[in-house]
Amino acid sequence: MFGGKGGLGKTTFSAATAFYLAKQGKKVLVFSVDPQASLSDIFKQNIFGKGPTEIMPNLYAQEIDADLRVKEYQQEIRQKILDMYGMEKIPDEIESYIQAAAAEPAMEESAIFDEVVDIVVKGGFDYYIYDLVPLGHALYYLSMASVYDEWIEKITGLRQQMREYDQVAAVMKRDKELDEDAILNELLYIKDRINKSSSILTDKEKTAFFFVLTAEEMVINDTLKAAELFAKFEVPLSGYIVNRVLPKELKSLEIPEYLKNRLNMQEKYLKVIEEKFKGQILAHVPEMERDVTGLEMIEKLASTMFT
Repeated sequence: MFGGKGGLGKTTFSAATAFYLAKQGKKVLVFSVDPQASLSDIFKQNIFGKGPTEIMPNLYAQEIDADLRVKEYQQEIRQKILDMYGMEKIPDEIESYIQAAAAEPAMEESAIFDEVVDIVVKGGFDYYIYDLVPLGHALYYLSMASVYDEWIEKITGLRQQMREYDQVAAVMKRDKELDEDAILNELLYIKDRINKSSSILTDKEKTAFFFVLTAEEMVINDTLKAAELFAKFEVPLSGYIVNRVLPKELKSLEIPEYLKNRLNMQEKYLKVIEEKFKGQILAHVPEMERDVTGLEMIEKLASTMFT
């Protein structure tokens, strides 16, 4: 997984890493869990909502269509209500609730993250490269998992207690008696999904999380705070990559004052990075001469990152 503030190069690093691993003979899926995904732009191929799309031998890319996933959610909910309660039609008040829930701000993020669980659990690839959402959203996922897990634990416990009492049957009885196990099984299913989603992010043997940062004060400060929060959720932090480093040799050339100032600022903050993230910097990646789009530039970036 590559994480960091928006616009620092997470997507390009994800693409370059996927390219590098594919060239090593590994079957790789790079996918974006960012609603503003840009893998299509980088690979110069429209992959949005099309599932895993082959870019070249061993390399597949995917952009998740959150709207489609939310619609699938809604249909699943309708079907479960019909099956559990023996209804022929969803009541209007329930339908209006389903529609309103789909408009919740967190629904899109939840839908995307649920798709991530499906992708990884399904298998079929040697490596999965996450182009992760900006830091705040990633932390939201982690906190959501722990909160939901606790909530489901309580509800499941109550549900199991209720089953022990005969009066539950009287309360719940309808024209068609409700299957107690169906509700309990649904709760256990949700709990299992939540556990899988959080375990993917915290698996120290299988998961590596890389922070992307640049030599700028605000970026450094935000990354330090985020790393501290991620550590609390036991995300396996594997190191930091410094992006957009201007070449030092520019200083010896006749360059504009503006560029000299940029180089001096960079020098200052590279020292700060070395001090704050001592021993954890895995690579300094230079500023590329043009946008990293298309396989030729992706290959160039991959070569810089991994050599």
